[in-house]
Amino acid sequence: MKYRPIDLSGVKTYPLAERQNKVSVARDFGRPVSAGMSVAELLSALPPQLGSQALLGVIDAIVDARAKGKPVVMAMGAHVLKCGLQPVLKSLIEADAITAFALNGAGSIHDYEISLIGETSEDVGAVLHCGTFGMAEETGRDINLALKDGVARGLGYGEAVGRFIVDNDNPFREYSLLAVCAEREIPVTVHVALGTDIIHQHPTADGAVIGEASYTDFKILTSVVAELGDGGVYLNVGSAVLLPEVFLKALSIAQNLGHHVDHFTTANFDMQQHYRPLQNVVKRPTSGKSRGYTLTGHHEIMLPLLAAGILDRIRG
Repeated sequence: MKYRPIDLSGVKTYPLAERQNKVSVARDFGRPVSAGMSVAELLSALPPQLGSQALLGVIDAIVDARAKGKPVVMAMGAHVLKCGLQPVLKSLIEADAITAFALNGAGSIHDYEISLIGETSEDVGAVLHCGTFGMAEETGRDINLALKDGVARGLGYGEAVGRFIVDNDNPFREYSLLAVCAEREIPVTVHVALGTDIIHQHPTADGAVIGEASYTDFKILTSVVAELGDGGVYLNVGSAVLLPEVFLKALSIAQNLGHHVDHFTTANFDMQQHYRPLQNVVKRPTSGKSRGYTLTGHHEIMLPLLAAGILDRIRG
């Protein structure tokens, strides 16, 4: 054979005590966890590194933004609402910790169905080949009617559907994020891609109305984004493509119009990290003097933990 095992007898070593290390017991370890711990005690027990450091950084940024009166925006994919997190989000609204929301079209649909019947999330695989997927009468009829009436009144998509829920006193309206935001006059914008939502299949769907309602919301969100500078926070939770793209364009418009949007915080919460949220939320917008975080985990665990940390800091 041409090659033989190399002789290691001449390898030079040095004492372990001389090495520079990334992890230290004194600096980077967590604390013991015990029964009956408070939220503050639990958070302080987390190792101050990696994901827990990011979580604490986001909590600090949101609490600081609230104290400064700066916007805290939560943009969410539909899965967040299907996880039953509306009561958690409502507690953050009541504490003035989240000041604006942005949803995709599917998020508004799940929220509306919950407000109407207390249930949502169709079994797509079971009905797709029957031709009945997405054909529920009330969902398409009501939301399209709400949008038509809302556009005539100059409302955006989110406010139009939220006010429709409130005005019609839907039986489960207390669980509707759109209704809560409408009642409290909190911006909740809905951003759609035509053809992606089941209400676009309904005979009453009007592309011009849907487009105008969503475009109004895009301009409303841009107004909110324009105020993020010097302490605001923008969270992207569970949207892999659409909402990160919307945010990037809203930020570009705000900068183009002369708004100072720097020194703010962004974060992406998701079960896995995707290209567009990392680039359009965490990295590109924070390339100046801002800060971006990534947190990976299930929404039904991460958001209650985030909320508990925020509320504990506010009320502590």
